[in-house]
Amino acid sequence: MSRSIYLCLALLLAAPASFGAAKDEVEQPTFYRDVLPVLQENCQTCHRDGGLNLGGQVAPMALMSYADARPWAKSIAKQVGARTMPPWHASPEQDGVFHNQRTLEDAEIATLVRWARTGATAGDAADAPPPLDWPVSEDGWITGRPDLEIAIDRYFVDDDVADLYVDFVTEITEDMIDGPRWVKSIEFQPGSSVVHHIVAPPIGGLGPGLQPFTYADNFGSLLEPGDKVHWSMHYHKEPGPGTGVWDQSRANIQFYPEGVVPDHAVAWASASRYDFVLPAGEAHVEYTQRYPVERDSLLLALNPHMHLRGKAARYTAHYPDGTTEVLLDVPSYDFNWQTTYEYPLGRPKKLPAGTEIEFVAAWDNSSDNPYNPDPTKDVRFGLPTTDEMMVGWIILSDAEPGAVIATRGGLTSRDRVDRGSANESGTVRARIGIEE
Repeated sequence: MSRSIYLCLALLLAAPASFGAAKDEVEQPTFYRDVLPVLQENCQTCHRDGGLNLGGQVAPMALMSYADARPWAKSIAKQVGARTMPPWHASPEQDGVFHNQRTLEDAEIATLVRWARTGATAGDAADAPPPLDWPVSEDGWITGRPDLEIAIDRYFVDDDVADLYVDFVTEITEDMIDGPRWVKSIEFQPGSSVVHHIVAPPIGGLGPGLQPFTYADNFGSLLEPGDKVHWSMHYHKEPGPGTGVWDQSRANIQFYPEGVVPDHAVAWASASRYDFVLPAGEAHVEYTQRYPVERDSLLLALNPHMHLRGKAARYTAHYPDGTTEVLLDVPSYDFNWQTTYEYPLGRPKKLPAGTEIEFVAAWDNSSDNPYNPDPTKDVRFGLPTTDEMMVGWIILSDAEPGAVIATRGGLTSRDRVDRGSANESGTVRARIGIEE
């Protein structure tokens, strides 16, 4: 993925005269020669038929051909100019830190903007680069054929549901795996458009904008016969007649070869709070929580989670020698893109014992926030999308090969809120804000 050096694009967009001056000096961009290479490198992974389904976020159009892209030229220029596409919300100071970074270089943005402003011409098809060979996913999977596929029971989300939490339990039996196996990758696939997110310990989860998670070589999580996957399904939609849908979300688990034991067991921890209050009308409210790193550890990824009032997030490492380092700064948090910021595979961040990871979350509970459901009320922790959360996910492992790190403060479907035990079918229903 290309990297951005973040020069001030606003000057380019706000000063048509500068483009006019450049028109005599720079050849007019064409689709085949100039635009298509940018789309291939940065956009087509999602913007194609059968493109990535990032936690329910599916690209609304393909950008594979001139006929695909030409009607969207102005929209493309607007989105890349505002840096809302490709979706990436880490600060420029973290440029190049995370391997799944999605950004365009300034020259690439200028090319797309100028192409749209100068007529969005096709040019000569002979100038086009060879088409990319996008692998066809099998049965809708991005990561290929599952070693183990599991799914929830087929479930109908009723017409009158706005927010609904439903818990399912899948027991891993010896018919599924004949002994302990180490997970190499996990991919979730929402079974309907009303799936907002999935929390499924011990294998992982899914949220808007999340892509499949693949462990670096020698890192993994253990799954054994007798383990139970606890699916906490969150459905969110507009209630009304005819809005009900069936759902059967599923997960694709791929293992290391049988007998292979990675050196590092991966664990999910979090710096989370449940006692915060966001006063009505307040444009900026901050809370802080710390996670203590008790052993030498390797940090693999970070994932901040809030809801519609989420404004910004920051992780800072406080090292035992008194120094500090900003690990991740998200100055403009976007609830629709629950990105996991992943360190390069095989090159995790080393954290010495005694480090404390500070997670700071900020919210906007004012009427200036266009996504705020109700700026007139105080807001606290709650499961519905219209309430709020503060979860600073931290994905890490013990630095010592063969050791299993002990985490605390982790958020799971079983301990974050008491909703009772599953019934005999392994299902619990909990409606939010709906009269039973």
